[in-house]
Amino acid sequence: MARIIEILPSILSADMARLADEVESVKAGGAKVLHVDVMDGHFVPNITIGPPVVSSLRKATDLLLDVHLMIENPDRYIREFIRAGADFVSVHQEAVTHLDRTLNLIKSGGAEAGVALNPATSIETLATVIELVDFVLIMTVNPGFGGQSFIPYTLNKVRQLAQARRERGLDFRIEVDGGLTPDNVAEAVRAGADWIVAGSSVFHSSDPGRTVEQMRRLANEATLSRI
Repeated sequence: MARIIEILPSILSADMARLADEVESVKAGGAKVLHVDVMDGHFVPNITIGPPVVSSLRKATDLLLDVHLMIENPDRYIREFIRAGADFVSVHQEAVTHLDRTLNLIKSGGAEAGVALNPATSIETLATVIELVDFVLIMTVNPGFGGQSFIPYTLNKVRQLAQARRERGLDFRIEVDGGLTPDNVAEAVRAGADWIVAGSSVFHSSDPGRTVEQMRRLANEATLSRI
């Protein structure tokens, strides 16, 4: 099956005063999914948005919404974000006590379920639940803030995860988030990433739509290379 590569603009870096316009600009560049970072000031040292913004986004666009919960006790809020319009919900392995239960909670709410791993967290922590996930999000920076520099060794985890996916005959997506730019998107795709989250490199560019289009082209060209 051919790999489907997507560029997911992260609204963490968008101009919130012009959010609807920003979303339209990346849609024009070919984006099909928006990445929505939710931070609580506890799990990560930053506070961002909650369900009301997701609900407003859902009313303003038909793009799919990928909600990344960087929060403590995510079980308490999962259903609320799904009701607000989340199509995909990821939780951090480091923040969840009962990961099996949390993944099933997401699925039972009607969203696709993902697990996010911080740079220092091994993929082996997912060994017993890997068949439950719809996607795995590999953080390529330490979570909490946009505009950070990409951590190169995190691609080793992407390669390991892609190998495990092949060996077990699974079809979950591999998502990467943090410091992705037109300069390194091809490397991430060659390592095995399917979904590329890009925040400041998109929304801080002179033409976000054109940047998404450029990254999509570079990413798809990279699928022609061996991993």
